[in-house]
Amino acid sequence: MLKLSGVIITFNEERNIEQCLQSLVHVVDEIVVVDSFSTDNTKAICERFNVTFIEQKFLGYIEQKNFALSQARYDHVVSLDGDEALSETLQKSILNLKTNWKFDGYFANRFNNFCGQWIKHSDWYPNKKLRVFDRRKAEWQGINPHDNVQLYDKNSKAGHLKGDILHKTYQSYSEFNQKTEYFSTIAAQAYFDKNKKAPVWKIIWNPSWAFFKSYILKRGFLDGLNGFVIGVQTANITFLKYSKLRELHKKT
Repeated sequence: MLKLSGVIITFNEERNIEQCLQSLVHVVDEIVVVDSFSTDNTKAICERFNVTFIEQKFLGYIEQKNFALSQARYDHVVSLDGDEALSETLQKSILNLKTNWKFDGYFANRFNNFCGQWIKHSDWYPNKKLRVFDRRKAEWQGINPHDNVQLYDKNSKAGHLKGDILHKTYQSYSEFNQKTEYFSTIAAQAYFDKNKKAPVWKIIWNPSWAFFKSYILKRGFLDGLNGFVIGVQTANITFLKYSKLRELHKKT
């Protein structure tokens, strides 16, 4: 029977990590947690489970997740963030793979909880993610902080699993504001490092398009007030990213 490794990166995830681990413990054959020296109870909670707990200075989202993959004992992995968990249906789907693994990787829909509300539109669902895969054929790529798993070979094939990755995202508007500021700074620096430019038209057009896509095209208005908040913040993080990128270029 095929063996699976559960791989998680964490930093101050005491609010969510127990649910994440509970959803994995009966599905995978080992759990590896790579923690960026949390200052809350994350480590203590993890130690109540049979996990391999590794403390590693944060390398960047993509780099940290690939480091975590390298620490797994088995090549077939389930990769999660500390604020994610497997639904019961997804747990069963992954267990079935142990005797019926057919593809190089598997997608699952991510279902996001924002301020206590499960968001069904706003470009947040179905939020398809490749999180179950053979690490010999895939790795984390992208531009920080927007990481995603990519299969190496264009001829590789991926399946789709029933069930959801349950994601406990921002649980207050103030938290959303803080993270928008934080992630836009990381994104601007990553774009700058890749020599991407920030002309004025992008600062004006891209946020406007981001809001229109989220709120209108992806029917964010059906998520009520929170759908509007998500649309506004989607535009805001885009605006901040390009504004900060332009500022970085001016400094040089």
